Formats: sequence, C-alpha cells, structure tokens
Amino acid sequence: MKKPELAKTIALETGVATAAAADAMDSAVNRLLRMLRSGQPAHLPGLGSILPGRKWTFRQEKHER
Repeated sequence: MKKPELAKTIALETGVATAAAADAMDSAVNRLLRMLRSGQPAHLPGLGSILPGRKWTFRQEKHER
C-alpha cells in the first residue's frame, strides 16, 4: 500500500480529512526516524520495536494466546 492509499484509508476510518491523515503519518514517521537517529529504540504499540544500530532491526511483540 502506498502513502496516498494509506492516508485515504486512515481518513475514512477516522473521519478526518485525507490531508490531515497524511500529515499525521508524516509526523509519526519523522518522530520515529529522529528517535532512531539519536540512538533510541522506537516502540510501535501492538507491533514491536525498531532498534537502532548499524543496521536497524525489528523485534515483534509476543502476544499471549
């Protein structure tokens, strides 16, 4: 899914304008990148964490079943 499609889907599901959804996505991605570039892990609730380093890694959260 490309960014415009994702923004449109978020807009439809949340009731906000597509442009506002795209702006929110940009803000979230920029914040994640700033955290990683400063050496901090980026936590994505319900998904996992992206850990900084020479090569970024993703750790998926474990869900109890």
